[in-house]
Order: sequence, then C-alpha cells, then structure tokens
Amino acid sequence: MKISTLLFGLVAGALSAVPLAALAQQPIVIKFSHVVALNTPKGQAAEFFAKRAAELTKGKVKVEVYANSTLYKDKEEMEALQLGAVQMLAPSLAKFGPLGVKEFELFDLPYIFDNYTELHKVTQGAVGQTLLKKLEPKGIVGLAFWDNGFKSFSANTAIKMPADLKGKKMRIQSSKVLEEQMRSLGALPQVMAFSEVYQALQTGVVDGTENPISNLYTQKMYEVQKYLTLTEHGYLGYAVIVNKKFWEGLPGDVRGQLETAMKEATVYANKVAKEDNDKDLESVKKTGKTQVTVPTAEERLAFKKALAPVHVKMESRIGKDLLQAVYKETGFDPTKL
Repeated sequence: MKISTLLFGLVAGALSAVPLAALAQQPIVIKFSHVVALNTPKGQAAEFFAKRAAELTKGKVKVEVYANSTLYKDKEEMEALQLGAVQMLAPSLAKFGPLGVKEFELFDLPYIFDNYTELHKVTQGAVGQTLLKKLEPKGIVGLAFWDNGFKSFSANTAIKMPADLKGKKMRIQSSKVLEEQMRSLGALPQVMAFSEVYQALQTGVVDGTENPISNLYTQKMYEVQKYLTLTEHGYLGYAVIVNKKFWEGLPGDVRGQLETAMKEATVYANKVAKEDNDKDLESVKKTGKTQVTVPTAEERLAFKKALAPVHVKMESRIGKDLLQAVYKETGFDPTKL
C-alpha cells in the first residue's frame, strides 16, 4: 500500500478524533482491521467487542470491523496503526519482533506452553502486562491477549517424525524464532503473508505450513494439504492494540467503558478459540481431503527434543531473565528433554 493511501487514511482517522463537542452527536469511530475471516475466533471476538462497545458507551463509540485484509494486509497494518490511519488491530504476536519488541518472540518458541492453563499464567499475569507495556514507546497501547490456538504441521506428505519435514518448504510468519524452528527440523522457512498462503500451497510454491486448526479450516487449506499432524508444537495468539495518541485522547469515561468491553471480549475470544478449534478439527476430518494424525507420546517427544535447541539459540535475542520468568510459570525446561 502506498504511503499516500495511508496518509489519506490518517486524515480520516484524525477527523474521527475531533472533540465530541465539535461533532455534536457524531459517534467516535474506531476502525478495527484484521486479516482473518469473520468466522475465525479473532473475527468473532472483534465483532463481539464492537457490539459491546456500542452498548456500553450507549452509541458514543462505533467500532467498524474490517476483516479478511479488506482494509490492510498483515504487512501494512502496523504502519497504518502507527500513522493513525486505523485505530485498532489484533495482530499475531509474531508481528512485534519485526517492530523492534523482540521479547514477544517468546510466544513463537516451540513447546513453551503445553496447554492453555500454562499459557494463561503468562498472558493473563505479570509477564503479559510487562510485555504490553513495552509497546508504548512505539506509539501503541496493548489492551489484551487473545488466543487462537496451538499450531500443527500440515504438508502433502505424511509427517510422523521430525525428519519428515527435512527439505520441505514451510510457510511461516516473519519471525527469527520460527525461521530457526524450521531450520532445526531441516525444513526451509518461507516468509509469506497469510492472505497468500492458500495459493502458494495450491501451486507448490510452498509444501506445507503450521496453523491452528481454525485457520487451516476457515482458509480451506485442507483442500491443498493432504496430511495434518497434531503436533501442537507452537502457540498462535494475538495482542489487541490501539493507537496510543488516539486512546489517550478519548474521554476517561469512554475509555473505561471500552476497557470493560475488551475484558468481556477477551473472555469470549479465548472461549470461542478453544471451541472453534475442536469443532473445526472434526470438520476437517469430515472433508476426507486431509488425513489427520495424532502423534504418539514417543513421536511428540521426538519433536520436542528436535526443537529444544531453538530455546537456547534464541535466549540472547529474547532475554534470559524473561524466559526464566516464563519457565517458572509453566514448568518447562528445554535442557531436560
């Protein structure tokens, strides 16, 4: 997207931030952009937040949700937020490393969370709040963490052991940790925008990918992936963020009402993420197009051992103290596998 287009959006965003007195009864408009389908956990949670924001502010705020990259693609949306062309996003956590906040890359580490209980000790605890605060120097306020789910590997050849991914071109988000993850498996990491993945799989530009089941199903990747192995090796989640200048310029009572709406939306988001991934897994199986495999305990351990060195290699990048704080919450120890 050309910068002129972003600046046009910036003007529009600025107009929406004019004091209420000058706009009489006009609502405050929050443009909420995201890159996934409406029927994904994030898509549903964004709509839920929009509804509750309108209700709690009694119409003072109108949240306009733009799904499926209709406003900005995932490579463009962060710049648009910082410029003020859009007010709210929910980017995947991998997006914050390239922004310069490398600490967020801890969420990309393989097998750092074994389940949602361990995960939520971090995202809903002191570590999570510390991470969100690190966004403020970038002109961003972090409001909440939303789950999508745990990622699994898919490809057009069977995946039983780590060696089965050797030489495969695997799509990843832009993340140094994910690059190292794929290299540790002998795979070839291919950074690519989410909106381009289906066609890349269809044409053989990439051989496979990693996704929570809800993404794989709603983007119909099962049509172009013959095998899915439920490795659940990594976590994909989002941080709901807002332009700092816009957020701090809101009336205090309105900001408080939006914070309440966000708390409710977060509970909803995490609930629907778990439900949708379970439901969508059954839907993938019913298509008959993708063979779904559950790793044995031995196979899962083989993946854990193959990927444990990623933690050690990324320690200096993410921060030793931060990783130790997370390990203390989760009980994970990559050196004991």
